[in-house]
Amino acid sequence: MYIPKQFDEPRLEVLHDLIRARPLSTLVTLASSGLNANHIPLLLSPELGSFGTLHGHVARANPLWSDYQKDVEVLAIFQGPDAYITPSWYATKAETGKVVPTWNYAVAHAYGTLRIIDDTTWLRAHLTALTAHNEAAFPAPWQVSDAPHDYTEKLMGAIVGIEIVITRLSGKWKVSQNQPPQNQAGVIDGLRARGGDEFRAMAALVEAGKTSG
Repeated sequence: MYIPKQFDEPRLEVLHDLIRARPLSTLVTLASSGLNANHIPLLLSPELGSFGTLHGHVARANPLWSDYQKDVEVLAIFQGPDAYITPSWYATKAETGKVVPTWNYAVAHAYGTLRIIDDTTWLRAHLTALTAHNEAAFPAPWQVSDAPHDYTEKLMGAIVGIEIVITRLSGKWKVSQNQPPQNQAGVIDGLRARGGDEFRAMAALVEAGKTSG
């Protein structure tokens, strides 16, 4: 991933926060037929390894777990907020007219070695933890134990666990850091005026980048 210096986000805690908040990854592997991309929610265990470890599962029918190059790194991409940025929000538009549109986004790339785990006990613990993480925001969180035991046991037979110990982690926060303060202020106001969680989330990232810069 090309990361200009002003867009580099090296802080581990910030990258981990994005992974936890946006756990649906695009997992890229090298298969016998070439590159393969699957969209899989991955649960981060930050205490395991220098950069953390990712856990997930795939359908047993999915060739990802049986057809991949074991000596080649896999890549899990976690996409944060993104938004189109119109040059109409820039104060310098009226001053010089030398402005163009762009796209703001935040993304984390996690590299590591893929390990396959075909074990019912591990899967049960993983599904319990994954469910607890994603149900935490609900007033009455659903639990794996809410479903009949024989039903969940049967379903677990149809999936396989995966683990990725992260060996490299990089982040790119392209959030208007290259714009002067008056343009950053215009972007923040413009995003907030559009409304919606995604635009508000991007406005917050621009505000944070403006403050730290």
